[in-house]
Formats: sequence, structure tokens, C-alpha cells
Amino acid sequence: MLKIKHFLWLLLPLMWSCSNQEEEYVNIPLEFTVPSNFPALAYNIAQNPPTEKGFELGKKLFYDGRLASDGVVSCGFCHIQANAFTHHGHTVSHGVNDAQGTRNTPSIQNLAYQPIFMYDGAADHLDLQPIVPLTSIIEMNGDLNAILKMMKGDKEYKKLFGQAFNDGEISTENMLKALSQFMVMVTSSNSKFDKYRRKEPGGTLTADELAGYDLFKSKCASCHATDLQTDNSFRNNGLAVNPMVNDVGRYKVTELASDYYKFKVPSLRNVEVSGPYMHDGRFGTLEGVLEHYASGIESSPTLDPILKQNGKFGIQLTDTEKTKIIAFLKTLTDNQYLTDKRFAEY
Repeated sequence: MLKIKHFLWLLLPLMWSCSNQEEEYVNIPLEFTVPSNFPALAYNIAQNPPTEKGFELGKKLFYDGRLASDGVVSCGFCHIQANAFTHHGHTVSHGVNDAQGTRNTPSIQNLAYQPIFMYDGAADHLDLQPIVPLTSIIEMNGDLNAILKMMKGDKEYKKLFGQAFNDGEISTENMLKALSQFMVMVTSSNSKFDKYRRKEPGGTLTADELAGYDLFKSKCASCHATDLQTDNSFRNNGLAVNPMVNDVGRYKVTELASDYYKFKVPSLRNVEVSGPYMHDGRFGTLEGVLEHYASGIESSPTLDPILKQNGKFGIQLTDTEKTKIIAFLKTLTDNQYLTDKRFAEY
């Protein structure tokens, strides 16, 4: 009996030490570097710098179906990493109880460089963007109070919030900040094209890819600008309006007649794996997209002037030019990003 008591007295300091170390966990900042071929950040990272536990918490939230009313549809349900975090194969997004939206799921990549979000610009801050899908009745249909209650009753969430934030509070603000930390780190910057631009090993483009890049710069880069492949503007690209939906785009937010049928210009990074394309997923192939620009433009009062010049609609492209542009677009595929285990579901 005496030996057992002696053993327990030896064990207690060790148990106290482990517990104390857990309580005194020091949150480790994550390294975040702007690639040399990228523009400046739009997100004020100094106000919410990514940390080890903030990122871990954000990732857990991103893949947790309990944030939705059905307990199934997480952010990651519609944003699949292997497809640049899009809902590959689905024309429009599917939400709770298999409800269908009206828009194709946009990719999640390099969001820290974007000043505005969603196809219609409904959110203008990354910390606020998740509220849109979280509370949408056809997406996650979540209730913020119910989500907070769930997290407060979850042992792991209580631990992570305590480690990730100085106040340790389980709050909507901290939840959104954690999601932003995860999304800020979800950066695609190591495609063949990036290596070409930075003159790194593995960045040698073929003759067709180089020719495609030249064509892209002259025919596409006015909208798909910078190495992010978007100028973050809203434009009417001449798509025929679907009368069954009549999605008015940016007008839904601004109610300005000049914004009718304008949608945010998407980044073309990883476009090889992120089909179907356009805001409503109407084109299943890149060939279909280029054919639209070459011969499918429909006129309307808000049609982008770039698509109507000298009395002609669209962008003149030969079949050979289309092939070369697609060859270039495939150099934007970032396999490191698409397979990075840091971003993968547990």
C-alpha cells in the first residue's frame, strides 16, 4: 500500500505538468509570404494573422457539417480540394436537403488578394463572406445561435478556441476569423506558369504554351489580369439569359441598371480541373467557353464593350488559336495546391 501511495505522489507532479503545459500553449504564427509574381494583399493580414491553432480551428469549421441545419452540408461539401475547391461536375451548387442553387460553386484560392466576393459581390470582406453560404436557406441553412451552442458543447472546439484566440471566446467573430485564417492560407502559387514567371526550375513552357500565353495576353488578359488571372471586376460577358432563372447578377446587390447581368470575373487558376464553367455552369469544357467568346456573344445594354468592337461581337479565334490558349490555361494547374495535405479533410 505504501508503495502505491509513493507511486501516486510521483505521478501527480507529472500529471500537473502536462496539464499546465496544455493550458500554457503558445500559439505559433504561420509563415505567409506573398509570391514575387503576385500583387499586394487585399486582406489586412496584420489584423488577423494566421496561426497554427487558428488555421486548425478554421479547417475544422470548414469541414464540419454540423454548421448546416441538416448536419451534413459543410463548406467542404461544395468546395472539393482536388477541383480547386469547386463542386466539380455539378452545374449549380447543392445544399441542405439537396436544394439546388442558381450558381456554380466558385473556386477558393488566393482569396486574401481579392477585395470582394461572390459572383454578385454580396460580401466585401473575407471575414464576412462565410455568413452568406452559412445562412442561405438553399446552401447550409445554418443558425448562428445553434452553431454557437453546438461549439460550446464540443470539447475539441472549446480547446481550439482557447488556444487560437487570446480571449478564448467561442463567438461568431472568432469563428469567422478562424475560417479566414484557413482561407488565407489556401493559396495557389506553384503552377508551371508561376515557375515560368519566377524563372524557377520546372517553368519551361512549350512552344504551344508560349504561343497560347501570347494569345491570352492579347485577347483575354484585359479581364483575366495579373498572375491571379482576374481583375476582380464585374462584367457582362454576353451569355444568353436563362429565362427560368433570370439571374441579374451584380444588379441584385447594387440595384443599378448599369449592373444588369454583370458577374465577377473569376480567376482562371486551376481552370483545367474546375469545370463546369460560367456563373451557372452552362459550359462543360474549355472548348465550349472559347466557342462562346468566338461566336456565342449576345448583345444587351450592359454587354462589356470589349466584346463589341468595330461593329463585331466576340473575340475572333481560329481553331488553332483556341488549342494554343487551352494549352496555356493548363499551365495554370497547381498540383501542389490540389494535393496539399494541410488543406485536406481529416
